[in-house]
Amino acid sequence: MTGIRVIPPPGQRTSGGTTSPLRRQAAQGFNNVFVSLEWLAGGLITALAALVTLIVVCVVGSLSLIGVGLPLVPSVLRMVRSVADRERQRLNRWGDQMVPPYDRPVPSHPVVALRRALDDASTRRDLAWLVCHSTLGLTVGLLGVLLPVIAIRDTFFPLWWTFLPEGMAGGSIGIPVNDWNSALSVSLMGLGWTALLFGLGTSLAWIQSWPGRSLLNPSCPNELSERVAGLITSRAAILRAHTTELRRIERSLHDGAQSRLVGVSILVGTALRALENDPERARTHLEQAQSAAEVALTELRATARGILPPTLQQHGLAGTLATIVAECSVPCSLNTEGLVPCASSVEATAYFITAELLANVTRHSHAHRASVRVTTEGGLVFIEVWDDGRGGADPGRGTGLTGIGQRTAAHNGNLSVRSPRGGPTTIRVELPCGS
Repeated sequence: MTGIRVIPPPGQRTSGGTTSPLRRQAAQGFNNVFVSLEWLAGGLITALAALVTLIVVCVVGSLSLIGVGLPLVPSVLRMVRSVADRERQRLNRWGDQMVPPYDRPVPSHPVVALRRALDDASTRRDLAWLVCHSTLGLTVGLLGVLLPVIAIRDTFFPLWWTFLPEGMAGGSIGIPVNDWNSALSVSLMGLGWTALLFGLGTSLAWIQSWPGRSLLNPSCPNELSERVAGLITSRAAILRAHTTELRRIERSLHDGAQSRLVGVSILVGTALRALENDPERARTHLEQAQSAAEVALTELRATARGILPPTLQQHGLAGTLATIVAECSVPCSLNTEGLVPCASSVEATAYFITAELLANVTRHSHAHRASVRVTTEGGLVFIEVWDDGRGGADPGRGTGLTGIGQRTAAHNGNLSVRSPRGGPTTIRVELPCGS
C-alpha cells in the first residue's frame, strides 16, 4: 500500500541454491503484518495525543468565549502544531516526505495568535486532522492492535481453556465453551482472525494514515497559493520600507549636510576674494566655514548612524538600546533580560523601532514615565514599549506607527497597539529572530 515501506526479509536458500517461492511469500506476508502492526501502534499513540489535544482545544475554545481561556490560546496552538509535527515525523519514517508548513512561530499575544490562526490555512488543516485522527485513526489503531491479541487468544484457546473457572470460558466474541468441540471452534475462529490480520493489516494501516497524508501535507495547491501570496505581501512591505528609508536618508542629506557644505563653499569663496584686500574678514569667513564643516560632519555621522548604528556591532542590541533609553527626555526603564543575539538585520530593525517608539513617547504622549522591554522567546524578538501618557495612538493616523508597521511587515513580524483614550499606551512588536 502507498505510504508503507515494506522491508523484504533475507532470502532463504534451499538445498538447490535458489530461494523457495513459498517460503519467500510466507516471509513477505509475515513481514508485512509486523510492519503494519508497528505502523498501527505508532498511529494509535499519535491518535491518543490528538484526542487529548482536541479535548484541550474544545475546552479552551469554550472558555475563550467568555474571555477566561483567551490567555491559553498561544499555548494550545503550539500544542496543536507539536502533535501534528509528531504525525508528520511518523509518516516521514514510512516513506512520505512532509515538512512543517509554518513560516513563523505562534505569536505570544493571545488576540494576535487567535486572529492569525483563523487566517492560517495550515492551522485549520491541523485542526481538521485532529478531528479525523482522534476518531478514525484511534478506532482503526485500536482494531489493528487488538486484532493480533484476539487472534492469538482464540487460536491457542484449547490449550488453556480447561484452567478457567466453570462458566468463565468463552471465545473473544462471547461464544460459550463447555466442551472440546466448542473450544476447537474458537480455535478455528482464531485462525480466521489471523487470516483477517494478514489480509487487512496493510489496508488498516493505510486507512489510519490517510488523514495525515491528505491534511498535513503542505504541497496542496491552495496551501502553496496562500504561502506565495504571503511572500508577495512581505516583499511589497520590504520594498515600501526600503523606499521610505531611502527618502529619509535623501531628506537628511539634502536638508542637512548638503546645505551646510554649500554654505562652506560660499564662505571659502568669499574668504578667497577678501584674502588680499581684507585679511581679517577672510579669517572670519574661514572660521565660519570651519564651524559649518564641523556641523556638516556631525550631521553626516548622524545620517550614517541612522543607516546602521555602529554600536550594534560594538556593544550589541542591549548596549545600543541602553544608550537611546538614557537619552530619552521622559524617565524610562529598560529590561533586556533573556535577549540573545539575532540576525543583524533584525537587531537593526529592533533598534530603529525602539528609537521611533521612544521618539513618539517624547513628542506626542505627554507621559511622565515609560518602560522598554526587549526579550527573545520561542524564535521571536519581543519589543514592548509602555508609557503612562494620554493614549489615543492609532497606526492609521501616522505618528510614526505607519513606518514601524512597514518595518515590522518587512520581517514578517507583527505589530499590536493598545492605546485607549487617556492612556496608558502599550505597543508590542514581534520579529522572527532569523529573518
